[in-house]
Amino acid sequence: MFEPVRGKPEFPTLEAAIAAQWRRNDTARKSLEQRRGAKRFVFFEGPPTANGMPHPGHCLTRTIKDLYPRYRTMRGEYCERKAGWDTHGLPVEVEVCKELGIHSKAEIEAYGIEPFIHKCQHSVWRYMKEWEALTERIGFWIDLSQAYVTYHQSFVESVWWALAELFDSGLLYQGHKIVWWWAQGGTALSSGEVGQGYREVADPSVYVALPLLDGAGEPTNRSLVAWTTTPWTLPSNQFAAVRADLDYAVLREAGAADAPEYVVAAQLATTLGEKLKKEFDVVERLPGAALIGRCYLPPFDTFRPAGPPDGAP
Repeated sequence: MFEPVRGKPEFPTLEAAIAAQWRRNDTARKSLEQRRGAKRFVFFEGPPTANGMPHPGHCLTRTIKDLYPRYRTMRGEYCERKAGWDTHGLPVEVEVCKELGIHSKAEIEAYGIEPFIHKCQHSVWRYMKEWEALTERIGFWIDLSQAYVTYHQSFVESVWWALAELFDSGLLYQGHKIVWWWAQGGTALSSGEVGQGYREVADPSVYVALPLLDGAGEPTNRSLVAWTTTPWTLPSNQFAAVRADLDYAVLREAGAADAPEYVVAAQLATTLGEKLKKEFDVVERLPGAALIGRCYLPPFDTFRPAGPPDGAP
């Protein structure tokens, strides 16, 4: 007999349970030990910097990093997975300069080179726990307990050793190259660091009317209004977010009894009229809780399922 399977599984709960089981049984290490003595494949992670919070983009890159070592392990190879932490570079120093209110190389020297370095070293571990939590949550099997750290003396000396080997082999040469220069810090910049600059830009944003469906799955005259700064994601839209503890207003164009109705957050009712250059009447007020689980017609039918509508859990 099979245990009953829920029609709407709680994936976050399942993820947490699986991660806990892996941690409890030391599954990642045991998986590696099963391949000991086989052909070796060594994976060194391109290290992240832990002085910034991980974001959704890191989920993609860390998933890709996990994919290939798993593939090599499944082929029967002994695949070590070495984690690392990047503790050098302009982003770290700029972050510390912001904290200290420092704006020039002279101010760094006045503050003290050694204390500035210590401040940078402390900064890079600010969000390490969040990085470790993300790593476990997405199922990235990598050895964080013996991670290499770029400011450790052993790592620095290994880089000098590698350069010496290249020099002794005649693979290094002296030349000239035009590079970016950071006047404030008095140091050269890599093109990658220059590309990390931030500037304010005007991005497109759109308001979208999502027709609410009745019990038979047919569109009604009432639509939920959503706002997005990423309109290119609308073809894959599957859900709209509402707040249960927020009040919503149902708007209808003034003097038009048969006009479409729009559901918006009550405090944004005036804003919608200004955007559309129309005058609206509030015909009804709804608690956000009344909208939870309601179904609507997506703006595109790219992923529209067959059969009756199914509300969000």
